[in-house]
Amino acid sequence: MQSHADEWRSADVEALLDALLQVETVEEAAAFLRDLCTLGELRDLAQRWAVVRLLDAGLHYSEISRLTGASTATITRIASWLNHGEGGYRLLLDRVGRGAGGEATSYPEATTTPYPAGGSRVAAGKPSSDSPSSVGR
Repeated sequence: MQSHADEWRSADVEALLDALLQVETVEEAAAFLRDLCTLGELRDLAQRWAVVRLLDAGLHYSEISRLTGASTATITRIASWLNHGEGGYRLLLDRVGRGAGGEATSYPEATTTPYPAGGSRVAAGKPSSDSPSSVGR
């Protein structure tokens, strides 16, 4: 029997995870994600990844909001997952955030993709059903 924290790992989610592990190139990843997601979903995923990279680089929430268009509520939720989630953000930050020489990659303002404001679906102060604290923590 699955614990409450693992209820999200349905057979369909497991099949998706298995499919993701079959991706071999950036082009394959792009083709799969574009077929799988709407443009809005892709923008939301890209925005979350930009936010987590900027959080990891030590930027203040207001600066991250300015650069990405993410609300501070969204940034707070992403920070919570970064610090108390499943460890996936940290794992991938560590894997892709290092250059060939082992140096941490910087995220200068010029390379940060701005996103339209209002992308957050979580109202400030209201818990999200996908927050770390709501999945059995």
